[in-house]
Amino acid sequence: MPRYKYQCSDCGHVVLVFHGINDKFSTKRCIMCEGPHGLQKILTRPVIVNNSPGEEEQEVGELTKEYIESNRDILDQQKKEAKKETYEPS
Repeated sequence: MPRYKYQCSDCGHVVLVFHGINDKFSTKRCIMCEGPHGLQKILTRPVIVNNSPGEEEQEVGELTKEYIESNRDILDQQKKEAKKETYEPS
C-alpha cells in the first residue's frame, strides 16, 4: 500500500499515512494542534529498492525455508508448552 505524507498547515507537524491510491484520507485534523486549517498532502520521493551487486538474490521459497529452519527449535518449544496447558471452553 502506498504511503503518503501530510503536513499540518498550522503547526507544521508531519504525519505518515498508508492508504490506497484511490482512497481518500479521511482525518483532516492534526493530532498535535487540531488546528482549523487541517492537513495538506505533501510531495514525497518514491522508495526504490536496489540490491547491491554483491548480494545474492534468493528465491522466496528458499528464504522462507531458511527462516523456518532457524526458528524450528523455538517453534517446537512453544508447541510443547501449549500442550502442557489446559484450556477452558468459553
